[in-house]
Amino acid sequence: MRRPAAIAALIFALATPTLAAPPELTLPQGAGLSAHATNPATSYDLLTGPWHAGGGERRQLEGVRADSAWRLRANQMTTLQILADLREQIVAAGYLPLYECETDSCGGFDFRYALDLLPEPEMHVDLGDFRYLAASRGAEFLALTVSRSSESGFVHLTTLSAQAISTAQPSNPLQPDSPLPAPAPAPGLGPTLEANGAAVLEDLIFESGKVELEPAEFESLRALADYLSTRPEMRIALVGHTDTEGSLAGNIAISQKRAAAVRARLIADYGVTPAQISAEGAGWLAPRASNQTPEGRAKNRRVEVIITSTQD
Repeated sequence: MRRPAAIAALIFALATPTLAAPPELTLPQGAGLSAHATNPATSYDLLTGPWHAGGGERRQLEGVRADSAWRLRANQMTTLQILADLREQIVAAGYLPLYECETDSCGGFDFRYALDLLPEPEMHVDLGDFRYLAASRGAEFLALTVSRSSESGFVHLTTLSAQAISTAQPSNPLQPDSPLPAPAPAPGLGPTLEANGAAVLEDLIFESGKVELEPAEFESLRALADYLSTRPEMRIALVGHTDTEGSLAGNIAISQKRAAAVRARLIADYGVTPAQISAEGAGWLAPRASNQTPEGRAKNRRVEVIITSTQD
């Protein structure tokens, strides 16, 4: 049984008398409002496509904005289950979906940190399990982000009543209720590897301080296995990386063990030939972001795949 989230409509209605009524969503039972903020006049970039090397598609808006975050305590629904019901309610309220994605298809870490969300702990986003929906109804826009921790679900809703609208491509302006062009697909893991020589496996999940890979299906591993099956001559190395917490020697050991766990999963579950993969650890010697912030440290904790050679 669920309870109506009438508080959502109430707080948005109080934000400003010119803001049109947002969809009155029904959240799962036990959902509690953890944070709310309003701004009577602001700019907002609504993400409308996946993040890739050149950035992400977005719609630049100006108007009245409201943000709310809910925590679904002791809720074991998947992010898809949470989002699917809310999406159905949003569509029933007359909104047109503009873009929807899940973790890797969104663009992983870069997409998540392009989202302008209320901060932790009010809104928690697991970098390996989040979903996003953007939608519009005339000059009303919304962005819905859903994620979860091991024990709770999290929902973030941004609504914006647009007063002035522009697009990221001013030479081809769009009206507020015009359908957006289909975004160009993000390059797959194989093309990224061949173009750059390396790619980050963004969706991998390790418990804090642990070296075992969680028992889940990871799209990046499936994509890597599929690619290697078509390129039997390819040799790759999985390289683990950490943030700067702890000693270098300890972090190198942890990062190597995590890379080894990924290698073992690829061989055991995806049938990759063992000779094609090695596992190495770099510790905190190759950061891709500053270790001075939580976001930067999270970005640095990763496993990358790099091409080492091809065997003719």
